[in-house]
Amino acid sequence: MSYNSQIRTVRTRFAPSPTGYLHLGGARTALYSWAFARHHQGQFILRIEDTDVERSTPEAVQAIMDGMHWLNLDYDEGPFFQMQRMDRYKAMISKLLEQGDAYLCYCSTEELNQMREQQREKGLRIRYDGTWRPEPGKTLPAVPAGVNPVVRFKNPQSGAVQWDDLVKGPISINNEELDDLIIARADGTPTYNFCVVVDDWEMEITHVIRGDDHINNTPRQINILRALGGTQPVYGHIPMILGPDGEKLSKRHGAVSVIQYHEMGFLPEAMINYLARLGWSHGDDEIFSRDQLVEWFDSTSLSKSAAQFDPEKLAWVNAHYMKQAPRELLASETQKRLAAIGLDCKQGPDLNAVLDVVVERASTLVQLRDEAALFYKQPALNVDELKGMVDDAVMAGLTDFLTGLDGAEWTVESLSGLVKNTIKTHNLKMPKLAMPLRLMLTGITQTPSIDKVMVLMGQSTVKERIANGLRELQS
Repeated sequence: MSYNSQIRTVRTRFAPSPTGYLHLGGARTALYSWAFARHHQGQFILRIEDTDVERSTPEAVQAIMDGMHWLNLDYDEGPFFQMQRMDRYKAMISKLLEQGDAYLCYCSTEELNQMREQQREKGLRIRYDGTWRPEPGKTLPAVPAGVNPVVRFKNPQSGAVQWDDLVKGPISINNEELDDLIIARADGTPTYNFCVVVDDWEMEITHVIRGDDHINNTPRQINILRALGGTQPVYGHIPMILGPDGEKLSKRHGAVSVIQYHEMGFLPEAMINYLARLGWSHGDDEIFSRDQLVEWFDSTSLSKSAAQFDPEKLAWVNAHYMKQAPRELLASETQKRLAAIGLDCKQGPDLNAVLDVVVERASTLVQLRDEAALFYKQPALNVDELKGMVDDAVMAGLTDFLTGLDGAEWTVESLSGLVKNTIKTHNLKMPKLAMPLRLMLTGITQTPSIDKVMVLMGQSTVKERIANGLRELQS
């Protein structure tokens, strides 16, 4: 289903519950709602659904805000907090009670449990049986003393709830499938499904984009909205994100908090690009800017099928954005991450020069830091490993190479020529000389081109480390 934006101003919302971090599924919902509003020159609203007082925490609110800020998903209104709107919800519940669309239910927990057990035994659908639902000619039970009632919505018992879903197309659910939902608890606090309806109506939300785990809530919310006399928004239910194993994405698949991905060295532009493609597409385009996403994003290309999270694909997208990122950004991020592990990039070669050499080897800022760290720390030489790769011919080659460094120009071309001459003179293969050189210079055997490494490290450092390695070999 597509949307004619000429009808009314588009207003979308992201409404997370502050009971945990902002996970990838929530971030994608926020992104789609944000992009849809921006595409239609509308407004995007942030609402914090904090009525679950026992589980909601200030830390979780902050985690949501931090995630939104990192992804640069700017909102036009909010954040609104449901706990600050209690009086409004209670007024709307009173309205439903007055007009006969809600009623008081005095069933105890024990009675409800017994009701469900009897339904199970008879093979019936588990639902509230309407004991306290007022009907013409029906005599209700006597009100028990000392019992605080809940408030139930008087759901229609005939007909169907229908809507044209932005993602899934026409959906119809018979009212007889729905029982009378509790809209206020015994302590008077309204429930989630009721608060959502009031908020979406009064905040003039035109489009609700959310996970398809909310589909069962939608017909209930539509019926409540109709009873209140509100305007029904357009609903779009996006499928869940699956892990690489095809199961629902969870903690066992690794970091699922948006902020964790920031800590792991992913760029927000890459995360936006990757999340957008987890359930939406624009032809075969894999890489696109934020502006292009806004320009292209509408509901016609939202997928009806679940998307599968692929960490390798995310790393590939991030590597692309790192190569395109401004050098000052990469330098700033790398400097901060080096400092966090106790390394000072001022005590060594120019960081920008180092980044020129290593950026092609990294997919994340953490990998970039680790590659750059080789040039700012004293390596721990594994002497046993070094001895295992050096025979007499290699030893002679390394010794001659060290001598040749005295007369070499300190350029990539000159040092590359010295390496080639050494392996030719001593009849060696390139790895036979380069591998021990890498180990002596950096402590590892996988590095950028050895001539580029030496140029960056500087002549004195290179000669000192090779000489030290040779002494260890002779000891």
